[in-house]
Amino acid sequence: MTDTAEKAVLVSTDERGVMTIQLNRPHRLNALVLESVATVRRALEDAQTDDAVRAIVLTGDERSFSSGADLQAKAESEGESSGSLLDDVNEIIMLLKDSSVPTVAAVSGAAAGVGCSLALATDYVVVDEKSFFMLAFTKIGLMPDGGASALVAASAGRHRAMRMALTAERVYGAKALEWGLASELVEDGSPLERAQEVAATFAAGAPLSMAATRQAINEIALPTLRSDLNREVVGQTHLLGTEDAQEGAAAFREKRAPQYKGR
Repeated sequence: MTDTAEKAVLVSTDERGVMTIQLNRPHRLNALVLESVATVRRALEDAQTDDAVRAIVLTGDERSFSSGADLQAKAESEGESSGSLLDDVNEIIMLLKDSSVPTVAAVSGAAAGVGCSLALATDYVVVDEKSFFMLAFTKIGLMPDGGASALVAASAGRHRAMRMALTAERVYGAKALEWGLASELVEDGSPLERAQEVAATFAAGAPLSMAATRQAINEIALPTLRSDLNREVVGQTHLLGTEDAQEGAAAFREKRAPQYKGR
């Protein structure tokens, strides 16, 4: 097995051709910062031209897949741009959709915000009973981004997508499977171990057949994903400049109820 590691992400490829990309900021519930999304993006780009990689697993840890963008780190960093972080996230979403090899997510704990998007952009999602999917953007004066608008609707349907986005409801493992947010529920064992087993099965399959099948399904289910991402960027950029978004972020940091004014 070959390994490379960077501060926020661990990447390894085993003898079966399964690349595992592990988000590695457990102290922040694997919340995403520029370093982590840039590393994930590079790993996915490298995988597209590496003949040794036949399938990809994306995971976090037992406590959290990813809690979304790190709002605290963004607030503390003067140089970190919301736009640049979202740009990289959006490219990751497209890389997952258009990947030349199958992709699998192993989800335990939170898959929230763009963490939800990352999981749903893969081909096969393995969850456990304590995993949950959540879109809490409207609670801080923002809207879903990272492709969540399209990915959740394509997976769970319009009304369930609305329910998640407008109420910030947590959708736990068994319900996530019922709704179509997950492919498989592991009741006893590790989602990561099962995801790697699934990925190994994919890796042993016929590459051209796998690629053609993935492309056909994704083009039917997510035909306008790129324009959907662009639409979210426009909407989110506008919202980020509003007083309500500033109030939402402040209330989040100060652990208090926000007072929104509609401007």
